[in-house]
Amino acid sequence: MFRIVRAAPQPRPRLVFDAERRRRHKLRNVLHSVLLLGGMAGILLLASWSLWGFEIAVWAMVGGLLGFLMSPTVAPEWVMRAYRARPVDWQTFPQGAELVETLGRRAGLERVPRLYILPSSTLNAFAVGSRGDAAIAVTVGLLRTLDWREFAGVLAHEISHVRNNDLWLMGLADMMSRLTSLLATIGILLAFASLPLLLFGYPPVPLSTLLILITAPVIGSLLQLALSRAREFDADLEAATLTRDPPGLAAALEKLDRYQGRYWEEILLPGRRMPEPSLLRTHPPTEERIERLLSLLGEAESPPYPEGRIGHGLPPSFGPATDRPRFRTSGYWY
Repeated sequence: MFRIVRAAPQPRPRLVFDAERRRRHKLRNVLHSVLLLGGMAGILLLASWSLWGFEIAVWAMVGGLLGFLMSPTVAPEWVMRAYRARPVDWQTFPQGAELVETLGRRAGLERVPRLYILPSSTLNAFAVGSRGDAAIAVTVGLLRTLDWREFAGVLAHEISHVRNNDLWLMGLADMMSRLTSLLATIGILLAFASLPLLLFGYPPVPLSTLLILITAPVIGSLLQLALSRAREFDADLEAATLTRDPPGLAAALEKLDRYQGRYWEEILLPGRRMPEPSLLRTHPPTEERIERLLSLLGEAESPPYPEGRIGHGLPPSFGPATDRPRFRTSGYWY
């Protein structure tokens, strides 16, 4: 007669971040962001100087910054209402509300972002607002595609954007890019208007000024896209810290990339995919994001998450994700 001896349970490994690697990633992200934002400010200053001189250019920069800081902001609730997003709470979606509450507290936010569900079959999530008043929207399609571990990584990524004030930072970058384009347009129009004055002996607009005004908007836009990619890397890093589960976010990124067309393109049209130039991307390549996330990993244990798909825990009132965006005067809205 045999006696069954149960082995003593082995202690489960704990998540250990490579602290030195994380510090290097963080330093690189911050340094890239500062240099890119400074580069955009320099391009704007150069375009202003080419038109009006250095002193007026500095005052124009200061005035633009003050105008941006004092400009009114749109309440997140209004944005969500325009997208027809529905708020969820502890009564309608308790597991989702608990996850947002936990991640928000870990991020040190005084006011946890509100969670909204967008009736769309697309796979998307985004945050609006500021650090003190923010909202996060996720589509029904995303919720029905990811599991809880992956969804936690996506939510932590959006909360990291709120925590790092990336929404404000990208708004500032957008303001500088628009001002640069406006100055370039004004300068080129003045150059064309001054052509008839050549008949009267007036000097034309210098060629160097025209070159600056033509190239400044292009360089500013490229720097803005690079800044967006740097902030995405930093949000990934902070999200992995919040969830203590870098593979969870990495799995979500891989799944989103595959479900958004790349998988079928590789099967049906091998070698035919037109790669998007890296300089024109708002988000870094998925492979590089996953590589950076997994490089943070030591011995890992995923934190406990609810079992099964998120879609099974959605309130029945949300229904299937069948809505499509409709074109309106201001763009495509749900």
